[in-house]
Amino acid sequence: MRILGIDPGLRTTGFGLIEKTGHHLRYVASGTIQTKEDSLPERLKTILQGVGEVIRTYQPDCAAIEKVFVNVNPQSTLLLGQARGAAICALVSANLSVAEYTALQVKQGVVGKGRADKTQVQDMVQRLLSLSGKPGSDAADALGVAICHAHSGDTLATLSQIAPELARKGLRVKGGRLIG
Repeated sequence: MRILGIDPGLRTTGFGLIEKTGHHLRYVASGTIQTKEDSLPERLKTILQGVGEVIRTYQPDCAAIEKVFVNVNPQSTLLLGQARGAAICALVSANLSVAEYTALQVKQGVVGKGRADKTQVQDMVQRLLSLSGKPGSDAADALGVAICHAHSGDTLATLSQIAPELARKGLRVKGGRLIG
């Protein structure tokens, strides 16, 4: 399965593609989509077209994107949400299923702790994908989103297999979490 990870940003949107075969992850490609200091609509168009080009070039089977966090500056949060929306539109226009993960979930999935810094994410992405060098921070974050999705898919598949037994014990799974 080929997974496209997206780290949305209004100036720089990171993308990362990995291939998952069984439990093995293999690096395919990564990079960034840069927008110019244009108007907001032009920047969103650049993101939409850039993600579309990545999809056409690498033909992913599914996609995952980082969720927007609420920033101290509400205007920054709104702008980031619009960049994210442009990326999601490109993904769904290509008929890809889109999973969403918070930065905390991505860091936990890649590094093992939710408060990891960007350097730790870069180091672990490099190790997990056997890369010869560290990817840039935006590309590393996007690869981290793809890795998180690859790992979450296994967890969700396992949970769905044991769900009937959990239900008999009065437990259920909601949003990938076990609830009593």
